Amino acid sequence: MGLSGSIHRKRRLRALFVVLIAAIALPASTQGKISETERAEIIREMMAEHGTAKILIPRSKRALDLRTDGTHDEDGWGDALDKFGPAARVGDMVEITKVEFKGQRLVIELNHGIKGGRKWWHRVQVSGTRNQGTMLGSTADVHAPGGTKIAVLYDEDIPSMQADELRALLEPVLDFERRSAAELYVEKLPEEFQVAIKEKTVIEGMDRDMVLLAKDRPDRKVRDLKDGIETEDWIYGVPPGDVIFVTFEDGTVINIKETYANIGGQVKRDPDPNEDPNN
Repeated sequence: MGLSGSIHRKRRLRALFVVLIAAIALPASTQGKISETERAEIIREMMAEHGTAKILIPRSKRALDLRTDGTHDEDGWGDALDKFGPAARVGDMVEITKVEFKGQRLVIELNHGIKGGRKWWHRVQVSGTRNQGTMLGSTADVHAPGGTKIAVLYDEDIPSMQADELRALLEPVLDFERRSAAELYVEKLPEEFQVAIKEKTVIEGMDRDMVLLAKDRPDRKVRDLKDGIETEDWIYGVPPGDVIFVTFEDGTVINIKETYANIGGQVKRDPDPNEDPNN
């Protein structure tokens, strides 16, 4: 073989090498149609997978549309919610009970579809020897009240993918880390409130739910009506020791005050200098 043939052979090998490298570098979604092996693997991994709802999910006879960019048909979801009610509220736990590949639609069934939902044993209470009841099947999560279907829509045939890629597609709707409703709620708050809750402190502007997440339930609650304005103090701590007053007006924190209460002393706020002490 002459020099020319050797050069052509090297060029062909170089071209083949470039094609192979490009194929390896391409994401799975661009490498062609999903294979039967991939379908079987996704069904095996996703069946009986649990997650918590990140948004309100309606019950529906037909599968709810979910686009690959994470958006959905809000009007269609709203109509289904009005007609059939919720399948899962934010923080409710759901189970994937079927995965189907239908042309350009990947259909995920939750809690056995519209006829499924919370099982009878999720509501059965069993009493122990110490009169402590427990719910069969209960966990830190709340089981969703109903079932439904979600269809991931593609412009063309369903591409090659793995189970983790499907989880990523469903991530705007379902949280597969099984975080609690409280954690999902905190994620949606402004950053200053997220930081305060994490640091177990209270800041002005918080509502009651935020304060409960930051400080838990108060030791006492005191309501007051002055000049037509009703306020509520949540009091944390008992004497002797530090006491924190968190004052709400219309459900929002307007003041936080820390003080020290002596032994045997009545825990109360500093007197108003404008008030008559004899009244």
